Amino acid sequence: MSDKKVSHEDIKKKSVSRLKRIQGQVKGLEKMIEEDRYCIDILQQVSSVHEALRGFGKSIMRHHMEQCITKAVLSKDKDKEKEIFDEFITVVYKYAK
Repeated sequence: MSDKKVSHEDIKKKSVSRLKRIQGQVKGLEKMIEEDRYCIDILQQVSSVHEALRGFGKSIMRHHMEQCITKAVLSKDKDKEKEIFDEFITVVYKYAK
């Protein structure tokens, strides 16, 4: 793991780029349907899209932990800390489904 601080703008650019690749995968799925491709091939592509979205979610979650949660803990504001932890636990449970 690197100690290099990544800017919000860098993360935003990488996120948008990643989403554009995922959009390309989804468009590929649409094309596969239109071309009557073999169901197993389509399902493999669905799995790839699903994993790409999970990876994207993981990177956003990591950023949230590194930035927002850390900031709340360092602020020493116990109400804010509890609020952000509760929010995070809720998201983790939704994400883990």
